[in-house]
Amino acid sequence: GNIERDANSAKKYWHFIKVMGRSASHVALECALETQPNICLISEEVAAKKMSLASIADYIADSVAARSEKGMNFGVAIIPEGVVEFVPEFSVLIGEINELLAGSKADEFNALPTWKDKYAFIEKGLTAESMAVFAILPETIQQQLFLERDPHGNVQVSLIETEKLLSEMVGKKLAEWKAEGKYVGKFAAQHHFFGYEGRCAAPSNYDADYCYSLGYTASCLIAAGKTGYMSSVRNTTAPADQWIAGGIPVTMMMNMEKRHGEMKPV
Repeated sequence: GNIERDANSAKKYWHFIKVMGRSASHVALECALETQPNICLISEEVAAKKMSLASIADYIADSVAARSEKGMNFGVAIIPEGVVEFVPEFSVLIGEINELLAGSKADEFNALPTWKDKYAFIEKGLTAESMAVFAILPETIQQQLFLERDPHGNVQVSLIETEKLLSEMVGKKLAEWKAEGKYVGKFAAQHHFFGYEGRCAAPSNYDADYCYSLGYTASCLIAAGKTGYMSSVRNTTAPADQWIAGGIPVTMMMNMEKRHGEMKPV
């Protein structure tokens, strides 16, 4: 009886599920292959297609509307946590925000008494293009971009509730379509962040072989007196006897980023 009630309850909602994976969508893709959701966003595809936030919302809304026509006002969308970083105009916005709050400007911003005052400060400091992107975001997301900072003063993208951002934008789009008579279904969203749950399943044979190989390679690097390296195993889509083991100097993976107004290796 409980199972039946839970199943009927689930069919009243679209479930927006965020999983971990800052700069890659391996976890999201693996979850999608295992569970077959209605939608799975892949950050690399978003970047390749140069998709805007609006086009991502349209893509999801199209799926919602198509299922609604079949009487199914429910579904599941899997979203990698770092997908917004791959949206070109959002990346520019984050860069401008980091620049806007560099150094003493952060103290000036934090001293402002209300969000209205802070919003005016933001409006004055961003370019017109970035402000246009910022203005379409829900207020909760706007505040997360400015109020949740890491120790270096930069936006903590991992704390942005991407699943809520996208569901709110989809809901707004569907409301517009309903007013135009293009959509007659119902839309209600449930949000989930399966951070560590998304990667806590028993390892596959591939996982076990890959991790064993990384550990073995690390021991070889140590035995050879190589320090400052990250263990690496490449060509893993080929049979195991064709895998390529080696070490990558940590300095090769560093980029120059602006921290507290200065360029530093990260």
